[in-house]
Amino acid sequence: MPRVKQDLPETHRTMQVVNHVRTLIENGTLQPGDKLPPERELARTLKISRASLRTGIGYLAAMGVMKIRHGIGTFVADGPPDLGKASLSLMGALHGFQSWQMFEARIILESNLAALAAERGKEEHHAALAEEVAEMYAAIDSPGDYLIHDVLFHRIIAQASGNPILAAIMETVTSTMYDKRRKTVERAVDLRESAEMHREIYRAIRSRRPQEARRLMEQHLRMAQAAQGMERPTDRKAAANALKEPQARPRPAAN
Repeated sequence: MPRVKQDLPETHRTMQVVNHVRTLIENGTLQPGDKLPPERELARTLKISRASLRTGIGYLAAMGVMKIRHGIGTFVADGPPDLGKASLSLMGALHGFQSWQMFEARIILESNLAALAAERGKEEHHAALAEEVAEMYAAIDSPGDYLIHDVLFHRIIAQASGNPILAAIMETVTSTMYDKRRKTVERAVDLRESAEMHREIYRAIRSRRPQEARRLMEQHLRMAQAAQGMERPTDRKAAANALKEPQARPRPAAN
């Protein structure tokens, strides 16, 4: 049995999975809708642990390249994003995009997408949103897994808007957000409160209340902006000091 490369950094192993899947897609080995090889086989091919493989697959799922069907397998999404394109995160690095600018863009875009989803969303979207909310509650003690379902929740809302142009724009924002967010999500606090906020947004969309959906999404993103600002301290003492700041303590929200 090939030796597992345990000495590689986790980010390296994640990108190893991403690059391998990208190669399979680019050379035509994997087509939209195809199922990935069994987990054990793929881990053996890449000489990494199955846990590292799952991290890489989770990354691809959050990017919209893969769809994970629990109990069935992992499939290449129909019409996967082009992994070779320069992402918004690359443009941000080049031009110095600020976190507040990203949230400002998200508030303008996602609050209106939520309203459109409440007007146009279909039962299949409602079912998918309900599933992601349930998965968020199940992953409260696993921030990395929680984040994947959080990202998928927002992607479904964009799809439910019925506007593929806005959904495509949202996809670039989502990818960038996930790339940054996964580096700090382990320091998130009280993800249950975040899950409850997502549940309220889902209920407004399912009940076809566009104004309420817009308001809740904006509220969620403003709280998320404040909460993420508290994740920056890298040690417990600094984090504790951040919580003692005189401003009102924000309600945590994962993204």
